[in-house]
Amino acid sequence: MSATAGNGRGNGSRTTPLRVDAQRNLEHVLRAAREVFGELGYGAPMEDVARRARVGVGTVYRRFPSKDVLVRRIAEEETSRLTDQARAALGQEDEPWSALSRFLRTSVASGAGRLLPPQVLRVSVEEDRAGQARVPQQRTQPGSTELRLVPEEPVAVASVPAPAVGAEDDAGASALLEVVGQLVERARAAGELRADVSVSDVLLVIATAAPSLPDAAQQAAASTRLLDILLEGLRSRPA
Repeated sequence: MSATAGNGRGNGSRTTPLRVDAQRNLEHVLRAAREVFGELGYGAPMEDVARRARVGVGTVYRRFPSKDVLVRRIAEEETSRLTDQARAALGQEDEPWSALSRFLRTSVASGAGRLLPPQVLRVSVEEDRAGQARVPQQRTQPGSTELRLVPEEPVAVASVPAPAVGAEDDAGASALLEVVGQLVERARAAGELRADVSVSDVLLVIATAAPSLPDAAQQAAASTRLLDILLEGLRSRPA
């Protein structure tokens, strides 16, 4: 028997399981990254992702040569998911307010708001009368210069450093802003959305209405209650 045959490298039955294992590891890493970044923000270290995925940190770096590559992958996927959810609400709900509220409830329930890339919020931001941008403040992860979104006081756009943004990031953000803009315009035109509510405000609701709590049932209940309150604040009322 040749050395090639003996070590299994010369037949397809040996290489196929390796490919399956590699795909499984990739899925574990991506799932772990969504969980860790959703809980701790994009400032969480790669070691935390590897630990959650139950793989070595070297395995993570083999698939994603830098943390920025992994962050961009997760952010792009979540932006795309939000865009799909907005399109579904737009296409399946006849009533403008129902479409907007469905999008918000679906997005918050999925937890995608915790993974919104900061540039999406910055692109959509409108300055208020004080010249401050209505975006969530970002918190620095201990031992890191990277940031995470937290629902606190407004901060100026200049104080929120942006990660590297490529053409694909811009395209994904633009698609999301366009379809959410349609939801907002429809609800506003129907007189069901406050006239001063912007696309930025809607994305801000998604980013802040999904608190991270240790108990899943408590988190779901808290998210639902908080979103109910926020929706009431967005809705137009008769004079």
